[in-house]
Amino acid sequence: MKSFDHLNYPYPSRRTTTVANRGMVATSQPLAAQAGLDILKQGGNAIDAAIATAAALTVVEPTSNGIGGDAFALVWTKGKLHGLNSSGPAPKNISIEQMKERGYEEIPKFGWMPVTVPGAPGAWAELSERFGKLPLTDVLKPAIDYAENGYPISPVLGKFWKMAYKKYKEVLTSDEFKHWFETFAPNGKAPEVGEVWKSPGHANTLRSIAETKAESFYRGELAEKIADFSNQYDGFLTAEDLADYKPEWVDPISVNYRGYDVWEIPPNGQGLIALMGLNILKGYSFKEKDSVDTYHKQLEAMKLAFTDGKEYITERNHMEHTVKDLLSEQFAEQRRAEIADEALTPEPGTPPKGGTVYLATADAEGNMVSFIQSNYMGFGSGLVVPGTGISLQNRGYDFSLNPSDANALEGGKRSYHTIIPGFLTKDNQPVGPFGVMGGYMQPQGHLQVVMNTVDFHLNPQAALDAPRWQWMEGKKFVVEPHFPNHIAEHLVRKGHQIQVELEQGAFGRGQIIWRDNDTGTLYGGTESRTDGSIASY
Repeated sequence: MKSFDHLNYPYPSRRTTTVANRGMVATSQPLAAQAGLDILKQGGNAIDAAIATAAALTVVEPTSNGIGGDAFALVWTKGKLHGLNSSGPAPKNISIEQMKERGYEEIPKFGWMPVTVPGAPGAWAELSERFGKLPLTDVLKPAIDYAENGYPISPVLGKFWKMAYKKYKEVLTSDEFKHWFETFAPNGKAPEVGEVWKSPGHANTLRSIAETKAESFYRGELAEKIADFSNQYDGFLTAEDLADYKPEWVDPISVNYRGYDVWEIPPNGQGLIALMGLNILKGYSFKEKDSVDTYHKQLEAMKLAFTDGKEYITERNHMEHTVKDLLSEQFAEQRRAEIADEALTPEPGTPPKGGTVYLATADAEGNMVSFIQSNYMGFGSGLVVPGTGISLQNRGYDFSLNPSDANALEGGKRSYHTIIPGFLTKDNQPVGPFGVMGGYMQPQGHLQVVMNTVDFHLNPQAALDAPRWQWMEGKKFVVEPHFPNHIAEHLVRKGHQIQVELEQGAFGRGQIIWRDNDTGTLYGGTESRTDGSIASY
């Protein structure tokens, strides 16, 4: 990746692109980035660094992820891209009928009903076993140290922690939630910026995961504690659900966009939406970034891709249409033909038959990792397994209780998943990992980052700093305050409903590492909308 336009960019980057050649870690929290870099300097590779960073993030950014969440990874090593789906299924004994019998018309956000099997510890162990160089006990040491000895709260982290505490204090009033407050508000309030917070239980859990290669989490002492906690409050998650879990290695999916292959994890993830959007947009030629025509076509393509994704994406063996169908040229042409000069109200097409953290790592050997991990909706379910620091995810909230929906709840089924890592290659050579976390913003962020890079030749930092937009529903989009006002006004005249959103968290948080394969030089960009940091050497 060489064709960066470092100059003449109308929205100055809040940071400069980081350049290094021996190793790089980009993520949303400086202490976690440093943890990954420490592992690289100890002789670990990019995979070890990714695991170390991910584990550290469960401690230093618990507002977005935790040990009880899910993870996905794209790993470039020895000339090949590998995909890992480490999302967990719904408990085997749960069903729509049982939810209805308990009085639920939809799955709640908090408590035991939306809890699915956590996949993150399994991802760390699986990646370490297959591609790591250092023992998992060494790789998790930085995270254990942060949990045991504490760290000071950073500004953006403190903001989201306080917001979560205020909300949870109002809605999490029953007994099963008390352990969340004991863990994350030990003094009866959220920790202040600069205050040192520690979690000894979290440290002990990470140590157990490291020493047993996650066996204790799925088939040992930690599994028993999780299952006992579930049983105490009539949850569906059982020791059998945990014991039967194993991450899945998958073949990544891609589209070729102007000579670059854009890679995503296949469903149950929503990365397919980004690829469908790019597949529609590659039929156009874009001369400039900040034009009404460019934005109009982007908005329309994303609406169509997202509408199709929400209609069809779920676990692969439950999908009515295949990935090949949804990424076919025929379907892209069909959807492209629907884009006119005025904003449309999207409806699903008919294909032919046939709270999150993100990190990127790279090392001098050529290994590169795109990794994403989440509890969903910030802290997740509001449940913390007593004495362990394990904050359980609420990923099951995305299931539907309508039996006819593609993503209908079933025991043992994985839900439509929002977290997605991305990767870019060209001519079968790695360009690098990228990602934008943040719920349904993620595929929209992927599309914008790819176009900023490929169509408009922006360097990694500028590609991230560029003003973002997000489709919400129908014709409604929200844009950042520094989105060009004159373009927003023109888009309104085309029928789009444009609103300025002041909350930075609405537009995701991204990271990029690109490699120049001729020189081995790494170029990194990190999110200016959070406490993002790049550690490199």
